[in-house]
Amino acid sequence: MNIAVLSGKGGTGKTTVSTNISLALNANYIDCDVEEPNGFLFLQPNIDKIKSVWVEYPDIEYDKCTGCGECVKNCNFNALIKIKDEIMVFDKLCHSCGACEIVCKSNAIKYNLRDIGKIEEGKTSEIKCTRGILNIGEPMAVPIIKKVLSSMENDINIIDCPPGTSCNVVNSLKYADMAILVTEPTQFGIHDLKMAVELVRMFDIPFGIVINKDNKENNIARRYCEDEKIDIIGSIPYSKDIAKVYSRGEILYEDFKYKSVFDEIAQSIKGVLSWN
Repeated sequence: MNIAVLSGKGGTGKTTVSTNISLALNANYIDCDVEEPNGFLFLQPNIDKIKSVWVEYPDIEYDKCTGCGECVKNCNFNALIKIKDEIMVFDKLCHSCGACEIVCKSNAIKYNLRDIGKIEEGKTSEIKCTRGILNIGEPMAVPIIKKVLSSMENDINIIDCPPGTSCNVVNSLKYADMAILVTEPTQFGIHDLKMAVELVRMFDIPFGIVINKDNKENNIARRYCEDEKIDIIGSIPYSKDIAKVYSRGEILYEDFKYKSVFDEIAQSIKGVLSWN
C-alpha cells in the first residue's frame, strides 16, 4: 500500500508526520519533495546507494539543419526558438517528448542526456529510505519524482509529497492508494487544505486529515472537517516542547511522551479505506 502524505502549503508538518508514521508503521519512507528533501535529516539512514537521474534533450546538428523551423512550431514547451536562420535550444525547458526529432525532415536533431539530480537509498531502524534530490537550478522535478516512485517495493510505502498542489504533487498521487492531508488550524492552512482536498477527491483517493499544532478546541480546522464530513485521523499537540525536539532534528516517535500520538494515527490509517 502506498500512502501519500501531502499538504496544501509548506510548513504544516508534512515531513514530521511522514517520518514518524514510517516508524510507527514500520514502512518504507520515500521523500518526493525533491527540491527540499529534509526527511533524511530526521531519519538519518546509512546511505548505501546513489543513482544519477538523466533526461534527454535535443542536440542540433547545424551542418544538416536547414533552418525550416518545423521543430520550433511543434515544441509545446518553448524549448526551441528560431533566430534568423538558426535554431537555439533551451535544454532546461525540454520535456523530452521527441516531437522535434519526428518533424525534422533533414534528420538534424538527435538526443543527448544530461544529469538533473540523483536518488539516494539507505536504511534506518530496518526501514528502507529513499529520496530524490534535484540539482540546483533545475526547473523540472517530475522526472526525478517518477524515477523515485517507479522503483517502490511492494510493501507499505510512505510517500512524502512536495508541498502545495502543483504537477509535482499530482505525479506523486498517481502512485497513491490513500492519502493523509496535514494541516494546521489557521486561515492560511485551511485555505490551502481546501485545494488539497479537491485534488485527492478528483483522483478519488481515500483520505483523512491530521491536524498539527492542535489545541483540541473547536478550531477552524476541526470545524472545516466537520462541515465537509472529513475524518480526522489524528492530531499533534500545539507544544513548545515538540518545537524544541524538532529543532534539534530528533524524531518525535522516539520520545515516550509523543510515541502514542503516532501510534494512534497509525491505527487510524488502517481504517481509511473503509471510511471511503
